[in-house]
Amino acid sequence: MHWNPSDHDRVVATKEAVACEFGAGLALLHLKSNVYYSLNGVGAFIWEQIQEPRSIADIRAAVLARYNVDAERCKADVEGLLKGLSEAGLARLYREELV
Repeated sequence: MHWNPSDHDRVVATKEAVACEFGAGLALLHLKSNVYYSLNGVGAFIWEQIQEPRSIADIRAAVLARYNVDAERCKADVEGLLKGLSEAGLARLYREELV
């Protein structure tokens, strides 16, 4: 899938993963592939954010509000994680439909 989301596109975690705390982050198990993934503390925070559909702009705003990070770095890191989660089948991107 070509990854070029808008700020208004929404991302949600799929039900094909289970998560448990692992150190300061999370361990995720993709139930279909039986592959484990690990997320650091910031990744775990983002995972919590996408348990319900949330816009990419809202996810970035939540990260910026919680962590001391430069806006450009936040944008790159959040989108990189969301892309990786999507490609792994752990999250879905819903494109904003223009009316």
